[in-house]
Amino acid sequence: MATPTTPALTHDERCSAIEECYEFLLGYAAQGLTTDAGSTHGGQLRTLLSTAAAALVGIREAYVDAVVTAKLEPADHYHAFLNVLDRDARDTLAAVQLVLAQPAISSQLVDNFNASIHVRALLTDLFLIDEILKRPQLT
Repeated sequence: MATPTTPALTHDERCSAIEECYEFLLGYAAQGLTTDAGSTHGGQLRTLLSTAAAALVGIREAYVDAVVTAKLEPADHYHAFLNVLDRDARDTLAAVQLVLAQPAISSQLVDNFNASIHVRALLTDLFLIDEILKRPQLT
């Protein structure tokens, strides 16, 4: 019996999920919590991290689709950059999975995650490519 598949997330949906998680994490880090257990935001923290992790898997392909659809040229420049995005996404995913593996997620742990160069590189990659995709293309 075939397993039903969920529709692939668009690049916009992936970016939104990652940004929403990061913004929530900024607030969580400022709360000074020693654990997520019993916190009103603890469940939401893990849910948003899991959603961001899912958004990171296959993110390169989603952006390849967007670049192809937008007919951006020269294609080799975009594909080279999307390889960078892929690497930064994989590095960030490893960090997200490490945080999720912890039995307790403190505000300090989240603050250190937020400061990670991998997370910051990914966010910068997303801001850069999204800005390019938003602008009208000259033909």
